[in-house]
Amino acid sequence: MSAVSSKQRQFDALVRSLSGDLFRYGYWLCGDHALAHDLVQETFLRAWRALDDLRDTAAAKAWLITILRREHARLYERKTPQFADVDDIDIADERDAHMPEFAGEENLIHNAMRKLDPKYREPLLMQVLGGFSCEEIARELKITPAAVMTQVFRARQKLKAMLDGSTQEAAIHELS
Repeated sequence: MSAVSSKQRQFDALVRSLSGDLFRYGYWLCGDHALAHDLVQETFLRAWRALDDLRDTAAAKAWLITILRREHARLYERKTPQFADVDDIDIADERDAHMPEFAGEENLIHNAMRKLDPKYREPLLMQVLGGFSCEEIARELKITPAAVMTQVFRARQKLKAMLDGSTQEAAIHELS
């Protein structure tokens, strides 16, 4: 009985300390509050089932983020693709349909982040939202720390360029 209560206490501590971080990361991945909550719930369900596999509690955050990323990927594995004639597809419209836009100036950064290539967006999100070090991100993404630093740098540069362009566009729009 003691082992179960110890396991329960360990799990409760994980939920209390990391649920906010997991929700923020899940929301950034999917852009939907309800779906982000579902992803976090499924993440904790899988974590509970595999809690005995967690050897180092210091690695719990990375472990849970990995589970969440895989859960998010599973959403798309389960979907049956709708086939259409290639000539009828407008690639720009198709991409925008899967990436909801957020209204308002406060979401300008969020919209710019969603436009980044996943190669650049994911390491930046892991660093900014997850608080992961370059080494931790490298291990998670199975790339070198130098590649992480390069991708994060390029992501920030691309964001800056997009945001500078958006600011200029907004200023022009206000003048007209």
